[in-house]
Amino acid sequence: MLFGTALTSLGAWIYLSLFHGNFWQKGPILEPKSTPDAAPDVAIVIPARDEAESIAACLTSLLKQDYDGKLSIILIDDESTDGTADIARALPDPHERLTVITGAKRPAGWSGKLWAVHQGEQEALTRIGPYGYVLLTDADIMHAPEHLASLVAKAREDDLDLVSEMVALNCESNAERFLVPAFVYFFAMLYPFSRIASERSRIAGAAGGTILLRRRALERIGGIKALRGALIDDCTLAAHVKRSGGRLYLGHSALAWSIRPYRGMKDVWHMIARTAYVQLRHSPLLLFATILGMAMIWLLPIGLTLFGKGRERRIGLLTYLLSCLTFVPTLRRFGLPLWRAIPLPLVAAFYMAATIGSAIDHHRGVGVRWKNRSYTDETS
Repeated sequence: MLFGTALTSLGAWIYLSLFHGNFWQKGPILEPKSTPDAAPDVAIVIPARDEAESIAACLTSLLKQDYDGKLSIILIDDESTDGTADIARALPDPHERLTVITGAKRPAGWSGKLWAVHQGEQEALTRIGPYGYVLLTDADIMHAPEHLASLVAKAREDDLDLVSEMVALNCESNAERFLVPAFVYFFAMLYPFSRIASERSRIAGAAGGTILLRRRALERIGGIKALRGALIDDCTLAAHVKRSGGRLYLGHSALAWSIRPYRGMKDVWHMIARTAYVQLRHSPLLLFATILGMAMIWLLPIGLTLFGKGRERRIGLLTYLLSCLTFVPTLRRFGLPLWRAIPLPLVAAFYMAATIGSAIDHHRGVGVRWKNRSYTDETS
């Protein structure tokens, strides 16, 4: 029995390593590019709720974009109480690119962020022509001056409807070094970038920090209204675009980075628990299957290595080493030493616990908590 289970775990890792879209490898990285000829109109939409700490840096980086086409920047202040909008309005804007909108009260059936994005979308569509683009980004993201031009050039060159990037995340505190690289690694495992790009695959994904969307694709899906109650807005948007026949790209960014810190493990826990059970469609059965599968993949190999005997221990060690090896490219991307692959099963256990915590929150009626709001389902 134990021998067969050990072989199953090893077989799962062989499949993941060789046949799961090369999720663990370096992955695509967008190279800096100049503004394409006949640069299309672009409107950047930034929803912001209590982002006083980061909004000036974010908007300043966007106002300094080296882009030759028409560029509009639209900030939607989503009922902030910390002066976010005042900080934004006070920024130097020599080219008059920035518009700050005071968001209306959120109606029933909308998630807070998407209601803000929808209001920005309505303004954005008045600023761009039929062949223009909308860039969705967050208020805690910094952008290199050539970032927008590079995104548009990628979309134009490869005829893409949606270009998204996983921005570089903070990795300075002990909690960040321990947990954040694994977040990127696990995301790529769930949404292999090569399969997102493949028209033969049904997998669709995006990262909310950077989503460049062709206007025609946005209109084809019915606009942001089509996903108004979604709590995982980025991947839901990507799924709508792909199902409508759109072509997607998701890669790692060398031109944009998050300035939101995760100072302790509690901060990372909340980041995971916020939407983990939503990802499982609030299904106890899917939760049980997920925890069982993660235990088989992550905990069994190290358990056999430490406590097994004979052939079971050897298989467990081989499986454990294989899992560590797949983590190496992610560690190199973050500039971290390779020994940090050793505690990967502990990191996985942390993510498992946060997923269970997400389910407990939901069944206690707490739901998804973010920015002093709580959502118990996708339409509340």
